[in-house]
Amino acid sequence: MKKSFIMPVSLAFMAMCSCASQPEKKAAGLDMTDMDTTVAPGEDFYLYAGGGWIKKNPLTAEYARFGSFDQLRENNKEQLKTLIDDVLSKPNQKGTVAQKIADIYRMKMDSTSRNELGATPLTQDIAYIDAISNKESLTEAIAKLRREIGVGTFFGTYVGADAKNSSMNIVDFYQSGTNMGDRDYYLLKDDATLKIQQAYRQYITKLFTLAGFDTTRTKQAVEDVMTIETALAQAQFSREESRIPEKNYNKLTTEDFYKRFSALNWKKYFELMGFASEKEVVVDQLPFMDAMDKLIASTPLSAIKNYMMFNLLDGATSVLSDDFETASFDFYEKTLSGKEQQQPRWKRAMGTVNGTLGEAMGELYVEKYFPAASKERVTTLVVNLQKALGEHIQALEWMSDTTKAKALEKLSTFHVKIGYPDKWTDYSKMVIDPEDGLYQNMKGVTTFYYQKMLNEKLGKPVDKDEWLMTPQTVNAYYNPTTNEICFPAAILQPPFFYPEGDDAINYGAIGVVIGHEMTHGFDDQGRKFDKEGNMNEWWTATDAEKFTTLADGLAEHYSSKIVLDTVHANGRYTLGENIADQGGLRVAYSALQNALAEKPQTEKIDGFTPDQRFYLAYARLWSQNIRDAEILRLTKIDPHSLGVLRVNAALQNIQSFYDAFGIKEGDAMYIAPEKRTIIW
Repeated sequence: MKKSFIMPVSLAFMAMCSCASQPEKKAAGLDMTDMDTTVAPGEDFYLYAGGGWIKKNPLTAEYARFGSFDQLRENNKEQLKTLIDDVLSKPNQKGTVAQKIADIYRMKMDSTSRNELGATPLTQDIAYIDAISNKESLTEAIAKLRREIGVGTFFGTYVGADAKNSSMNIVDFYQSGTNMGDRDYYLLKDDATLKIQQAYRQYITKLFTLAGFDTTRTKQAVEDVMTIETALAQAQFSREESRIPEKNYNKLTTEDFYKRFSALNWKKYFELMGFASEKEVVVDQLPFMDAMDKLIASTPLSAIKNYMMFNLLDGATSVLSDDFETASFDFYEKTLSGKEQQQPRWKRAMGTVNGTLGEAMGELYVEKYFPAASKERVTTLVVNLQKALGEHIQALEWMSDTTKAKALEKLSTFHVKIGYPDKWTDYSKMVIDPEDGLYQNMKGVTTFYYQKMLNEKLGKPVDKDEWLMTPQTVNAYYNPTTNEICFPAAILQPPFFYPEGDDAINYGAIGVVIGHEMTHGFDDQGRKFDKEGNMNEWWTATDAEKFTTLADGLAEHYSSKIVLDTVHANGRYTLGENIADQGGLRVAYSALQNALAEKPQTEKIDGFTPDQRFYLAYARLWSQNIRDAEILRLTKIDPHSLGVLRVNAALQNIQSFYDAFGIKEGDAMYIAPEKRTIIW
């Protein structure tokens, strides 16, 4: 995966729906031109609901995929640019957040200065890596690259919640060291993958050449990087294995860790990283660490230095000259995703600011763009969704009363975060000085965040009020170790949330997103964590077996779908997200019915009933155009299904969808009831 230098969603039928005997009205919300009513809903609901949007939003050169999420993110970029422009227009006192925002943005925009420097900012760090001469200096270099430069190499490490003692933080080691994003890029030998491998070789060559290395060194470096990363890929867990929590948790005492691994001076590494006082650590993928340790011990030091040098160059491309940034784009974006051109420089500059001072930008964003009324209405929706999910759990025929009671208890203890954090990050100790240049400043940013992690987490209880996303992020999440659901401010706007919209579209859009995140607490991974966030088997063995049988059926349903040519979706890898999509849809629909029971709606809006608008609003979230290369890339690396499957494959299992649109046997969207899978 590309590393960041910074650590840190038929006309005939229309006529049938628009029965003249029913009163109709217009309301804020869905744009009916987003639909394609030449497609019957029973043939392809994805195109019926969003085909018009797809036609209106063709892919431009800077995108490999462009959908509703991306459109909202682009709107957010314009909003953030307005905030930055306002900061730039004023004199800012040194040391203030405004000064830091302005200077980072200006440095990133100043390509002229960076182009004159070329690889010069890396001179000292290149010499440092070349000076590695033994195990001791290698250990020091691996620690330095991670802690001071933000560059990982063979493995990853961080301080975070202990999955079996979730109230406390612990040092965690995990598989890493490969830069293409998935082990299959190294291991498969089909023509498409071999072309990607060749392009990767060319990319490595380009970076070493730009950094001033001679042809002999560069050629050897290409072979060394490919050999080491391929060996690491062979040792890594598969995508499917990496989703099994209990297989990815191994607690060791630090003394046992030192005894088990010997290729590095691990005691020295712990000291350099600030972990010396720790008595225990967690290793996520133990077989990987065993193989990695042997790999380091058996690989010539010269090859390891070339590998580390590439990681340095690769990690710094975004803060060096245009040649470096273009080389990175050509491989990671153009070759892997199919993008044709880079985003404008101002968007890249804004991304650097966002990645560096995310919560500072978030504070400005919330103040200008997030009304209190939106938070209040979404809070009410969350309460209603919790109630509906509780009703679903209570009604389950396959789950015992014993497990139901614990599931309801977990549901009742969800920690809900909406909009923005109550406490903002203090950036007073982050120093930004334009005289030092962008590369050096970003090294300082890395050090700031690393020290922040140590100060706030190492040996300390988990802060359950910490936000894992900034308010301006168009996304949402569930975190199993804190049993929390989070909905940043930026997603709480159309097409996800309509402040003036009717209940049907809000339950169909943001309501499903809320239900989706709640259901993650009970998907094939989340269900293994209890109400306290500990990985703990709280299910009866019989209930766990029944769940697994149902989950297997849903995985097979998605795996049967072809995404491109003869390539199938990976229903096993996307299982957690698919369970959450289905749960979100069913629970949000029930919450809508509860709301309509209290406040009946007899009028149609835009010719559609509340049930129909619910499903139209949901489908509209996933409208997108996407390049073939991106389809293949995402099918490898993304645990989410492609947009078309998040609509059509999900809805095929849901009877209320069939009822709303008159889906019948013979329609492409139809699946016989006995072949449908419902979990939550």
